[in-house]
Amino acid sequence: MLVVVALNASAWLFWRQRQEHRYDPEIRAAAARYGVAPALVKAVVWKESRFSPHARGKAGELGLMQLMDAAAFEWAGSQRLTHFTHEHVLNPATNTLAGTYYLGKVLRRYTRTDNPLPYGLADYNAGRARVLRWMAGAAATNSAAFLAQVDIASTRAYIAEVSERYRHYHASFR
Repeated sequence: MLVVVALNASAWLFWRQRQEHRYDPEIRAAAARYGVAPALVKAVVWKESRFSPHARGKAGELGLMQLMDAAAFEWAGSQRLTHFTHEHVLNPATNTLAGTYYLGKVLRRYTRTDNPLPYGLADYNAGRARVLRWMAGAAATNSAAFLAQVDIASTRAYIAEVSERYRHYHASFR
């Protein structure tokens, strides 16, 4: 019985490791194209879908990076794609390109802050309108003050979890 449990655990770890690296080429290509750290893109994919290309969110988010239709169509428009549908982002390569484009865009919005990462991740997760509300006073440029203003627990957790996973991947995934 113990041997069977050990074999099952070993098989599960092998499968999990394989899943975590399955889309590395697509992530690296999108990161290079849009100037975003590959480890950050991978951290967002980990948090959003746990590397499942067919993931679907309750609000209509799709794929690896859980893209809403507005973000997907914005990317498609920037690429001058015709006949694009939101369902196209279920393709891992398309999803990582569109998601990394959008992630890079939201990060660049906050380059005048001491650390654009919490602002960009909050924007990716909760939307620009909320981020602008949370940027009152010192929080406009100070990320610690900004994080103190974030009044949605799930967004605070999102920022913390993606940031931690980014640090984890940063050492080995470039």
